[in-house]
Amino acid sequence: MDLSIVIPVYNSEHSLPELIQRLNASLPGMAEHYEILLVNDGSKDGSWETIQRLSQQYPWIRGINLMRNYGQHNALLCGIRTARYPITVTMDDDLQHPPEEIPLLLEKIREGYQVVYGRPVKEQHNLWRDLASQATKIALQSAMGAETARNVSAFRAFHTQIRQAFSQYQGAYPSIDVLLTWGANRFTSVPIHFQPRRYGNSQYSFTKLVRHAMNMITGFSIVPLQLASLIGFSFTLFGLGVLVYVIARYIVQGGSVPGFPFLASIIAIFSGAQLFALGIIGEYLARMHFRLMERPTYTIQEMTDSQEHLQNES
Repeated sequence: MDLSIVIPVYNSEHSLPELIQRLNASLPGMAEHYEILLVNDGSKDGSWETIQRLSQQYPWIRGINLMRNYGQHNALLCGIRTARYPITVTMDDDLQHPPEEIPLLLEKIREGYQVVYGRPVKEQHNLWRDLASQATKIALQSAMGAETARNVSAFRAFHTQIRQAFSQYQGAYPSIDVLLTWGANRFTSVPIHFQPRRYGNSQYSFTKLVRHAMNMITGFSIVPLQLASLIGFSFTLFGLGVLVYVIARYIVQGGSVPGFPFLASIIAIFSGAQLFALGIIGEYLARMHFRLMERPTYTIQEMTDSQEHLQNES
């Protein structure tokens, strides 16, 4: 089973050498032919220099340097589109995903599954980060339409040919997990003991996770629009109910409903519902605006694609 391993890199000059060393010890027992694609996503440290040095040391490493920081999923999309072998494995650069556990993912691939996730046995973040992660997974489940969304992680394996389903995707806010559903319907997950982060801090803060969830919902799902329609319909029924109440009171008691607070509250409720619906529509218009701008998903600045990468194929 030939493998392409895609690793987005951001400020990981200290963890990369150890990660590659562990992969170098593990990969020969997993596949006859393999490659590692290190996609530098605008790192501010010496990550690109480290990638260049590693690619010279190991001919099966291919380095890709993006022009700026586009985001983890953008960098993943770049690496996935560049992969050469039938099975693609994605993992993080911070040593939390153990390379030695990749065979667990591949075993499920051999059983016939198209996409396999390594789900953490136990979350290792603080309370707010865990809550944001759960909210993101709920949003992802809405966009994916699959129960497996609750078990997704950046440690995944899938058939490379699935990328054909999203080969024309050009949006600025991709979600790899949603894109995979465009070409696959057999998902599963296996428990993996993720390791504690040893270098630096996670770039996914509570705010960034919430923003990512919003991008997924508005970029790949119409649930918010359906929610806005439902709220509008509900308040329309509420308004009709109030109208019936006013008319009935006038007929029975011969007077209108007294009091300004009642009228003001009704106006506030309806105004809030309208602004909420307009805000959702605005989010979708913003996504359409970015699509019309043809903003690139990523731009490659340079690559370290050694011609000696075919050495392990002979």
